[in-house]
Amino acid sequence: MSAPVAPPGWSRWLVPPAALSVHLSIGQAYAWSVFKPPLESALDLSGTQSALPFQLAIVMLGLSAAFGGTMVERRGPRWAMTVALVCFSSGFLLSALGAATQQFWLIVFGYGVVGGIGLGIGYISPVSTLIKWFPDRPGLATGIAIMGFGGGALIASPWSARMLESFGEDHTGIAAAFLVHGLTYAVFMSLGVLLIRVPRPAPAGSPAAATATAPAPGAAPGPEIRVSARSALRTPQFWCLWVVLCMNVTAGIGILEKAAPMIRDFFAGSSAPVSASAAAGFVALLSAANMAGRIGWSATSDLIGRKNVYRLYLGAGALMYLLIVLFGGASKPVFVVCALVLLSFYGGGFATIPAYLKDLFGTYQVGAIHGRLLTAWSTAGVLGPLIVNWLADREAAAGKDGPDLYVLSLSIMIGLLVVGFIANELVRPVHPRHHLPAPTAPKEAARGAHPRSQQPESA
Repeated sequence: MSAPVAPPGWSRWLVPPAALSVHLSIGQAYAWSVFKPPLESALDLSGTQSALPFQLAIVMLGLSAAFGGTMVERRGPRWAMTVALVCFSSGFLLSALGAATQQFWLIVFGYGVVGGIGLGIGYISPVSTLIKWFPDRPGLATGIAIMGFGGGALIASPWSARMLESFGEDHTGIAAAFLVHGLTYAVFMSLGVLLIRVPRPAPAGSPAAATATAPAPGAAPGPEIRVSARSALRTPQFWCLWVVLCMNVTAGIGILEKAAPMIRDFFAGSSAPVSASAAAGFVALLSAANMAGRIGWSATSDLIGRKNVYRLYLGAGALMYLLIVLFGGASKPVFVVCALVLLSFYGGGFATIPAYLKDLFGTYQVGAIHGRLLTAWSTAGVLGPLIVNWLADREAAAGKDGPDLYVLSLSIMIGLLVVGFIANELVRPVHPRHHLPAPTAPKEAARGAHPRSQQPESA
């Protein structure tokens, strides 16, 4: 099950498509809002209840990435992609059974628990491998792959809406749509399993080895940083980045999970209300912005530095939310443009965080460290939808409608982004006492001669 070592002359540009086949599939999670209204109608659910499978999936994503990160490092990307395929597809099949029998708990368990494990393992499966293939451009490399997770809904949103139109929006139609999703994604993800390769270790003193230790923009040059996942948890840098990611994700995921109902509510009382198909198109646009932000902003971080680009995500993001609160209900262009910018920052934050971790902790166990950091996503996956859905339900019960349903929750998001901005300002280089000594040449040579050691240490 270990991914084969790439033969001499094998192009590193074949690795991103392998990662994309997995990330484009599991990125369907961002199209969950398309299923919310049909589920609420077919199974008599509230907005808070219909968000539960998505929330639990994000919780399990972070937990499985945290607890499985070290195993992914040890067993390699092919094993991880296979586990992701089995769990993610099985989650849809269980959800199809739950919808067919009108057992909502089975949808929650299938999509939220089983599928969520597939999300977590699949999300981190290519990260450390990509960073090793592209040590000179880690932001670009991880952005290419992780943009697939953001772009998954660009495909899944209109596709799901079309299936619901064809199959019907009752429980049997939802079940059929879930079934088609599960089978199709199993086939597509298998392409990544077959294509993935790991690089050969670069000989000491070679140009590739020198590139691997090149400092990030704004960082001081020095020896290669090697911090273990266990030591990383003891550093303030890890927890500052945990807060940064949690705040950025909470602010983005709340609007993303509620996107289709939110835009319809905002303009329900206007002269040009938003139809269900237009709302699905808005979700697809958000997915495009999410995807573009993952590649565009992460590549930009290679030029201006990770800390500077997070200042943009968090500072300008707070401004975008303020504009929605003040002017979004009166202008569709303002609402749409601000939402698109926010989702580009949201996606960029995900794609940039592995490179930020690489800058601070090195490549030694960056996949495992990344997995542990994704517990911030688990927390945000509960907080974001809970804040937006619970407050919207409460405001509706109080007789409010339109933009008034969301003013309080969006104001809370502004405060969270400010907290994240402050945490980013506190990030400093990791103290040398947490660094592991560089491996000696004889050990490296011996490791390279061993058949199993031809995989990189953290692959």
